[in-house]
Amino acid sequence: MGLNRFLGLIRSFRLYYGSLGKRRQMDRFYAQFVRRGALCFDIGSHVGNRIGCWRRLGARVVAVEPQPDCVRFLRWAYGGDSAVTIDPRAVGRRDKRVRMLISSRTPTVSSLSPEWIDEVRKDPRFSRVNWDRTIDVEMVTLDRLIVRYGEPSFCKIDVEGLETDVLSGLSRPLPALSFEYIPVAISRALACIDLLSGLGAYVYQYSEAESMCWRSSRWMRAEEMKAVLESLPFHSASGDVYARLGG
Repeated sequence: MGLNRFLGLIRSFRLYYGSLGKRRQMDRFYAQFVRRGALCFDIGSHVGNRIGCWRRLGARVVAVEPQPDCVRFLRWAYGGDSAVTIDPRAVGRRDKRVRMLISSRTPTVSSLSPEWIDEVRKDPRFSRVNWDRTIDVEMVTLDRLIVRYGEPSFCKIDVEGLETDVLSGLSRPLPALSFEYIPVAISRALACIDLLSGLGAYVYQYSEAESMCWRSSRWMRAEEMKAVLESLPFHSASGDVYARLGG
């Protein structure tokens, strides 16, 4: 492994594996969705900090991650846990082989979407990111994963611009899920809400960055959530939209 790739993994580990207090906060946050014995999908697992949280809550986890360096780390960290399955593929709208653009120094923003990369480059925080190499990876649909592993109680989707493609490969409503939003590319999050609205009667909340706390005092319907996202300042922090069925 080259120096840049090694430093990139170290950066990701330091970013996502925080203090004991942060891990406890994450556990409390996800306990809203994850029960003992549940099945969770971690789509875009990266270095897998959600895996540890969900296992502490007693869930089984399918971690889907196409970056080989990240897969090696996941197998080292969780490969001995029979309740964790590591699937080294990407997820999208169809089964095929695709090209992934890798950022060796910041692997958390490696992406399958050149269009997304062009969008986020408008944000100065991405100005120093260099997508310096490419790899070919296998892609599978979310529906295919469900056939193979079962329907998840919770599904996290964090795939750097391909969230709409992931949801396009889903034909049934899931009880609860999350997907990333980035204000500079907010139209992608809005499209995700539209796709989910076609699957079921979801309500929405959102959390900024890795704060593990709600930004709104209540769950919102689709149009209200979209309005909130559209009002976010261009250079505000990214985060995750959460969706659950029902009121």
